[in-house]
Amino acid sequence: MAQDGEPQQSDQDTLISRFTRPEQTFPTLTDAEIARMRHFGDVKSYKSGERLFETGKPGPGMFVVLSGHVSITQRDGLGHVTPVIDQGPGQFLAELGQLSGRPALVDGTADGDVETLLIPPDRLRALLVAEAELGERIMRALILRRVNLIQGGIGGPVLIGPSHSAGVVRLQSFLTRNGQPHHLLDPATEHDAADIIARYSPKPEDWPLVVTAGGTVLRNPSETELGRAIGMIGGPKNDRIYDVAIVGCGPAGLATAVYAASEGLSVAVLDTRAFGGQAGASARIENYLGFPTGISGQALAGRAFTQAQKFGADIMIPMTVKSLDCSRSNSGAFSLALDCGDLLRSRSVVVASGARYRRPEIENLDKFEGRGVWYWASPVEAKLCAGEEVALVGAGNSAGQAAVFLSGHAKKVLMIIRGGGLGASMSRYLIERIEATPNIELLFNTEVAALEGDEASLLRRIRWRSRLSPDEDSADIKNLFLFVGADPATNWLDGCGVTLDRGGFVVTGAQSEQNQGRLVAPLETSVPGVYAVGDVRSGSVKRVGGAIGEGAQVVASLHGFLGDAAKPAL
Repeated sequence: MAQDGEPQQSDQDTLISRFTRPEQTFPTLTDAEIARMRHFGDVKSYKSGERLFETGKPGPGMFVVLSGHVSITQRDGLGHVTPVIDQGPGQFLAELGQLSGRPALVDGTADGDVETLLIPPDRLRALLVAEAELGERIMRALILRRVNLIQGGIGGPVLIGPSHSAGVVRLQSFLTRNGQPHHLLDPATEHDAADIIARYSPKPEDWPLVVTAGGTVLRNPSETELGRAIGMIGGPKNDRIYDVAIVGCGPAGLATAVYAASEGLSVAVLDTRAFGGQAGASARIENYLGFPTGISGQALAGRAFTQAQKFGADIMIPMTVKSLDCSRSNSGAFSLALDCGDLLRSRSVVVASGARYRRPEIENLDKFEGRGVWYWASPVEAKLCAGEEVALVGAGNSAGQAAVFLSGHAKKVLMIIRGGGLGASMSRYLIERIEATPNIELLFNTEVAALEGDEASLLRRIRWRSRLSPDEDSADIKNLFLFVGADPATNWLDGCGVTLDRGGFVVTGAQSEQNQGRLVAPLETSVPGVYAVGDVRSGSVKRVGGAIGEGAQVVASLHGFLGDAAKPAL
C-alpha cells in the first residue's frame, strides 16, 4: 500500500505512459552517481506543500530527490492544473530550460517532506562536461522532457484564435522554431476560448489572443513581445564584457558558439527570430555528413542550440542588433546596440547574420504575406494545405526539399521555375526524387504574375505567365511558397567600417582592400576583431556544411586576436 504523500502506483503508471521512452526520460540515479554529483550542489529541504519551482519564474537549477516525492503539475493561464508526473528518490527534476536559468514550464511541489540536492545552472553545465557518461544520460533526459512537453502541449502560452489566421500561424511558427511548448484553442470549438473572447472582445486584427502562464493576455503580440512575456529573452548581464558576440544563430553562428564556448570563451549569441536560420526551416537535409538517412533542419539546429547552452553560451532570442560601434572607445570593447535599448559589449564580433528571404516582384505580394504566402515550409504551414493544391517558386535545394516535404501533405505541388531546368541549381538526388513524385508538377520558364484574395485578405488565386510566350494561366491556390534566394542581412553594419561587396555581402581576408599589406585571417573583415562566417560572407559556399565549417574555423582566429589584445604594450 502507498504511504501518505506517495502516489498510487496505478496513477503513476498512467502518467508515465503519456511519455515516449519513459526509462530514458525519467531515469533513476544510483547511490554512487548521486555521491559523485554532491560536490556540484547543496542539500535543500522542503516542507509538504512547498514549491521547489514555479511556472513562469526562473528555475533555480536541477533538483536530485534524496528523499520524499515531488509532484509535477501543469498550470496554464486559464486556471487549469493538470498532473504531469511524480518523481521520487534517485530521480532528478529539470528540463532544458534549467541549463540557462529560464522560467520553469511546470510547477514542482513537495508531496510530504522532501530533501534534495540542488545543482544551479552553472554547476549543472560543469557536471555535464566533467561527468561524461552520467552527463550524457542527464542531457538525453532533459532533451526528451522538452520534446514530450512540446508534443503534449504541456506548459508555455495558450494561443486563442482561428487556426488559419495569419497571427496564429506566425506565432505558432515562431514558438515551434524556438522549441517552445504551447497549445492552441480554436474559439469555434473550445469553451474556454469562448469565455476569454467574451471577456476581451477581440477584433479580427487582435488574433491571436495569447494567455501566458501568469494569466496576462496579449493581443496579437510581436515575436519580441511574446518572447519577453514568456521569459525567452535573457538580455545582457549588467556590465559584462563577452569574449565574443555572435550575431546570427544559424548553422555558422551555432557552430561558432559551440566551439568557442567549449574552449572557454564567454559567448553571447543574438538572433532576430529563431535558432537555425533558413536551414532550420528545411524539412530534410540529406547531404550533410554523418546523417545517411537525413535530418530535418529543425532537429540539426536544435541539437546545436542545446550543445551551445551546455557549454555556457548566452543565447538571446528574439533580439535584434540595430548597429555595431567599432570605435572600441568603451573599455576597448565593441558595442552592439540592441532593439531593447541595451548595449552589449564584446572584445570581438562574429558576423553570422545570414540573409533575408528575397521578395520577388509579384503584384499584391505584400498584401498576402503571412496570409497564404510563405517563405519556409514547416509542419505548421503543411497542416494548412493538407489535401489542397499548392504552388512553390524556386529551383534550388531549399525549394526541392520543400516540394518533396509538401508533396506528402498537399494534393498537388505546382513548382514554378523561372529557368529551363533544375540541373544547374539543385542536387541530383533531389531532382530524381522530384521526378519520381507523382503529385509534383514542374512548370519551366514560368513566373508568378499576380495574386488575388478575398475580403479578409487571404490568398485565394494565383496567376502565372510563360517567359517564352504571352500565355497566362491561373488556378485557385490558397498557399504559395517562395524560395527565390535571399539578400545579406548586413544593414546593421552601416557606418562601422566593415567592407561589403556590391551585393552587400561581407568581404573578408585578402579580398578586402583595407587588408592589403597586412597579414589577416581568412575570415577577418576590414575591421580587426570583426569576423564573418556563413552565407553573409562574400564568396562563401552556400551550404550548411560550409557554414558549420567556417564557424569552427573562425574560433582559432578569435583565440589569436584575443590573445594579442590581452598582451601588455611594450
